[in-house]
Amino acid sequence: MAFSIRSVLTVFVLCGALTGLLAGCTSTSQTASTTSAKFSRANWKILPQYKRQVVSYQTAESPGTIIVDTEARHLYLVEDGGKATRYGIGVGRQGFAWSGTATIKRKAEWPRWTPPASMIARQPELAKYAGGMDGGIGNPLGARALYLYQGDRDTLYRLHGTNEPWSIGKAVSSGCIRLLNDDIVDIYNRAPAGTRVVVL
Repeated sequence: MAFSIRSVLTVFVLCGALTGLLAGCTSTSQTASTTSAKFSRANWKILPQYKRQVVSYQTAESPGTIIVDTEARHLYLVEDGGKATRYGIGVGRQGFAWSGTATIKRKAEWPRWTPPASMIARQPELAKYAGGMDGGIGNPLGARALYLYQGDRDTLYRLHGTNEPWSIGKAVSSGCIRLLNDDIVDIYNRAPAGTRVVVL
């Protein structure tokens, strides 16, 4: 059977990309880089409506507030003048969704991830991370994490980055709100501890 040079090259490129994806999924020791160039290339997978953009947005909430619209798969950082920066998000799958108000009480760069006992019970293969997984590109929390509290109680929900950019716009998580790494870095830099978060 004859193959064109183009088809052979296409297969070669796809195989190389798959190898890279598999390596990224299994690596927990890769050195983290704070430069967005390391992960901005994932943006091509994102539908236009989930790309970061400034939009008109009317709300009674004060500028600086973060509003998470889980149904629309958007997060809004409220600004002055009826505007907001809108980001695409991945949300909790059925049975894991959460809504309410909270406050960002802690922030972390390249955070350590420790799966809760309930998650390990559902997915025993995660038991090896019961003591935590070091931060890095392969870590499920991505480049940054913002920890949501109600008073002094950790809700166990986070706004965080993701190493699965294809999950933006979908309901796939265990309740946390995930964003592109570039986007969570932007929010991390703009939202101080004490920021009010409203999850619809």
